[in-house]
Amino acid sequence: MENKHRKFAIGMLTVVLLSACGNTSNEASSTLDNKSQPAQITNEDSGEHTVDEDNSAPNTNDTNDKEVVASLKAEYLMKLNDTQKETDELRENLEDDSTYGMKGAEGKRYEVWDGLLNEIYGVLKHQLSSEEMEQLRIKQREWIKYRDKTAKEASLKYEGGTMEQLEYVAVLSDLTEERCFELVEDYMK
Repeated sequence: MENKHRKFAIGMLTVVLLSACGNTSNEASSTLDNKSQPAQITNEDSGEHTVDEDNSAPNTNDTNDKEVVASLKAEYLMKLNDTQKETDELRENLEDDSTYGMKGAEGKRYEVWDGLLNEIYGVLKHQLSSEEMEQLRIKQREWIKYRDKTAKEASLKYEGGTMEQLEYVAVLSDLTEERCFELVEDYMK
């Protein structure tokens, strides 16, 4: 729980800092509803997009690069916090509280977080240098092994039972959610 509060506080601090720089909350959150594409942030002074729909890198000719890049990180932190709230509600408000229904909800949670993880990774490909990206690629492969191993180990306490698969996908979801926050906080510029 403490980690969730820290993440929320970081996101809110970033929003406050952006507001102090002259950005409006509408500008930072204008595209949060678009869950499948990295959001576009428009620099009001130039009218230029800093991230294109094809995941291209931020416009480096912009005189406000630091502000624009910080806006992208802040936007993703807000998007992750919103997604966290939505997926927590999905988990808490099950239409079907059978094991089958819970597996379905956890499967949806995993799909959402895995999609965001891939989206964030795509943005980072454009933000990081080739050396930084290669290091991240190695760490990401290690993390995938860790995630899968941890989920499998957790599910074995229910081996052969109806809860085994539910535990596996729930741990996958939780670890993927955590990794999304880590990538944005630690790598996104």
